[in-house]
Amino acid sequence: MDIEQKQAELIDHFVNQASTLKASALWPLIIEATSHPSLFAFSEILSSPTVSELEGTENSLCLDVLRLFAHGTWTDYKSNAGRLPQLVPDQVLKLKQLTVLTLAEMNKVLPYDQLMQELDVTNVRELEDFLINECMYAGIVRGKLDQLRRCFEVQFAAGRDLRPGQLGNMLQTLSNWLDTSDDLLVSIQEKIKWADSTSELDKKHQKDVEYRVEEVKKSLSLKKLHTVSRQTLTSEGMRRSILNLVE
Repeated sequence: MDIEQKQAELIDHFVNQASTLKASALWPLIIEATSHPSLFAFSEILSSPTVSELEGTENSLCLDVLRLFAHGTWTDYKSNAGRLPQLVPDQVLKLKQLTVLTLAEMNKVLPYDQLMQELDVTNVRELEDFLINECMYAGIVRGKLDQLRRCFEVQFAAGRDLRPGQLGNMLQTLSNWLDTSDDLLVSIQEKIKWADSTSELDKKHQKDVEYRVEEVKKSLSLKKLHTVSRQTLTSEGMRRSILNLVE
């Protein structure tokens, strides 16, 4: 089963579970969802009616934790650890995996120093083990570990949940890309027309050159013929003169 299908099944499972629970009973389910080793998307759980109703209630911290896993990073958690519940080890692991995905969204070459700082990792060996065992083997990223340059070259990274306002930015980016593509297409078409026009001029020039060459050849042939004729006439005249002298 591929990762997308597995994600979809898990999301359906947790959304259905949430719909049957009261607000006070959601925290264990949220811990289970945010600890699950194969679940990396949480926006649909966030938008389920039962979970949405936690906003502004005494259980709103459950909502904050889900938002952290949907959009946040390990650094975000450390900055707000004073008001958020303490995470269990599996949640810590999951949030660090999600942090790698966020970094991979922004850059395709991730320096080891940056990764160690963002993940609270103290040495390169620990970092590489984490990237290999917890990220690449999990199927959420693919890439190359470059020990010489001390960086992780990202070839693929699974997408995270869209942050509020991110969809609008993506649509604007796509619109800009389409505008750029249209401009590029017009430029290419103009270059093709110019190339076609240049090709026609080149063909015409080539025909003109060939015509002139043929004219030169004809002219040379005529001159050669006239020269031969004059030489023949001169030789015949000399022969006759000699015969007259002999007689």
